[in-house]
Amino acid sequence: MTSPASQPLGTTVIVANHFQNENCHPDGKIKVGIGADSDWRWQRLDNAKKLFAAARNVAMPIVHVRLAVPADFKGVVANTTLIREWLKLGAWREGTWGVEFIDGLAPTADEYVVTHTRNSGFHNSTLEEVLFSLGARHLICCGVSTAYTVEATVRHGTDIGYEVTVASDACSTATAEQHTAALAAMAPLAEIKTVAEIVAGF
Repeated sequence: MTSPASQPLGTTVIVANHFQNENCHPDGKIKVGIGADSDWRWQRLDNAKKLFAAARNVAMPIVHVRLAVPADFKGVVANTTLIREWLKLGAWREGTWGVEFIDGLAPTADEYVVTHTRNSGFHNSTLEEVLFSLGARHLICCGVSTAYTVEATVRHGTDIGYEVTVASDACSTATAEQHTAALAAMAPLAEIKTVAEIVAGF
């Protein structure tokens, strides 16, 4: 059995989830990703920038997963407290500032953007097709929030056969306790490494 560390760089892809204004910017409507008063907000986003820069330096593909629902919420299944809160706040509406990528973490012209409407980056999106086209075997996952989209994407990815590494300090959620718990829950499925540890292997 191989491990993420043994996978060649040519089969490694960064999967970056929800680095968007709605949940990363202080003026965004969603606070479960990075709390409004979180003193680690910019540190986590800066770490993601370092990961992106290192990946681009070695021509490693980056797939940016964005969350956006129809502006009128038509077809949105509000079956969870989280999604009902989106509707209440009018969040994640396609065509609004909230679903734009936060400054400094937007894709470049040659990078991939995948849109979805739930937690897992794979659900009802083209992520799996994009990864297949890239010959991916190993995913490096990061994003906001750790306990929702990152964990859901990691679980889905490992279920369909990918080796996964989580960039632990390029992820965030509302509280440090929730972040730590999510990382612990993913540890049996994925390698948990800091950005510095990851880029040292590039």
